[in-house]
Amino acid sequence: MTTETQFQKELEELKENLLKMATLVEETIHDAVQSLVKRDNELAHLTFKKEDQINKLEIAIDEMCLRLLALRQPMAVDLRFITSTMKIITDLERMGDQAVNIAERAVSLNQEPQLKPYIDLPRMAEIAQSMVKDVLDAFVNRDSKLARSVCERDDLVDGLNDQVFRELLTYMISDQKTITRAVHLIIVGRCLERIADHATNIAEDVIFMVDALVIKHHADAKEETKKEG
Repeated sequence: MTTETQFQKELEELKENLLKMATLVEETIHDAVQSLVKRDNELAHLTFKKEDQINKLEIAIDEMCLRLLALRQPMAVDLRFITSTMKIITDLERMGDQAVNIAERAVSLNQEPQLKPYIDLPRMAEIAQSMVKDVLDAFVNRDSKLARSVCERDDLVDGLNDQVFRELLTYMISDQKTITRAVHLIIVGRCLERIADHATNIAEDVIFMVDALVIKHHADAKEETKKEG
């Protein structure tokens, strides 16, 4: 086997491990939200177990990336793929942390009467999960257009989070007995909003990997303005 063939095999293994980690994160988010909606503590504890697997995969993938950078000295697209992977796994691990936070809140909330029907939170979760799924599809298929659509959905989650906060604030003002439960639900909304933010970060990394274009802080728009000037 030639050195180049071996390198491509190692890159494929790296991609497979990244997708395995991403799948675990998707499952963890789903389980955490369902532990709240279905008031199912077993799903919450399943979330806690999967977080450990996610953390181990993050370490293993990071070590693979460092080894490839040191031994293969990749260039151009391959270099961007490896460096993007190192950033992506950080965001995935943090998504797992947010899912655990949701599950912890669910365990507490499940011990009390349900404060209100869960409508906006599951909707937020649905959008956030679709963002996670699509951004990994964008990564695998090197689809910067799909990655951009993920960035656009972040505003939907932000809007729902604001709506949830305002509604729960009304509950707390009208009845002090609801404060603890309302605060837990506000934190759940914040966690889902952060998951969407991390998906957006990954989308920006995909755009960088595919198009060699930095769009963080609207850097691409600034660059276009310079060209037009």
